[in-house]
Amino acid sequence: MGIMALPKNVAARCLSFVLKARRNIDGVTAIEFAMIAPILIGLAIATVDLGLGVYTDTQLANAAHSGASYAVQYSYDPNAMTAAAQASTSLKNVTVTSAEFCGCPTATGVTATSCTSTCSDGLSAGTFAQVTATKQYATLLAYPGIPATINLSKQATVRIQ
Repeated sequence: MGIMALPKNVAARCLSFVLKARRNIDGVTAIEFAMIAPILIGLAIATVDLGLGVYTDTQLANAAHSGASYAVQYSYDPNAMTAAAQASTSLKNVTVTSAEFCGCPTATGVTATSCTSTCSDGLSAGTFAQVTATKQYATLLAYPGIPATINLSKQATVRIQ
């Protein structure tokens, strides 16, 4: 007895099955979704993470401006300016520093000078208050080309006299 003989139409049925399987699209959508979902989730997480960094930067700018606004309204008081800056944000561990100096306004900012100096516009040097708010932001994920921790700093300078 040799190899069992197969019916004549087995080859035809196998070929028909293969052709039907190639045309069958059941489950293709699920497979495509399974392939693209991790990429979409990764992009969503990265968007939220970097958005939190931008939010932190904006909050630091608001804190610096609040401290400087206090100096404009009530005069230079470093402790009160720090308290005003920290109270204006919900961020924790914000470092606030302030300085008072004399200077002359220029096109690029304020140039520090002696309080008895005369500025290039002929006016006397003014008294300025400068508030700096800083915080370290740590990203949720590691990104190529972006450090894991970023030192954010914002500064506001106002003339108080």
